[in-house]
Amino acid sequence: MAFGTQPDADEVMSEINMTPLVDVMLVLLIIFIITIPVMKHSVNVDLPVAKNQPQVIQPQTVRLSVDAQGLYFWNEAPVEVSALAGLLQAEAAREPQPELHIRGDKAVRYEHVAKVMASAQQAGLRKIGFITEPGP
Repeated sequence: MAFGTQPDADEVMSEINMTPLVDVMLVLLIIFIITIPVMKHSVNVDLPVAKNQPQVIQPQTVRLSVDAQGLYFWNEAPVEVSALAGLLQAEAAREPQPELHIRGDKAVRYEHVAKVMASAQQAGLRKIGFITEPGP
């Protein structure tokens, strides 16, 4: 048996050990003291403000229609089959290149539409689209 004020070894210690907490806080304080002056060293420069407007050049749209009889219409104006290749090559040479919208009658033979697509590809047109009517 022990005399005096020695606590039993079985008793739970109710005090928090503050030494590791103080060590961590001192390390964090040192890190902040070192890094904050580094972040503050910058040169204040009055930069100019750029004002630019993007130039949006809309490409034109060429509408090529094929009716039920196989006749071709360039922007609603009738055109001969022999002149169609020259018109397509002229449009392919323009910058920006226009979009070709093909409108084919539902009663027209596919052969006429395929000729237009082949001529457009040979001319070098890259943007070709088809116009259809929405369903019921």
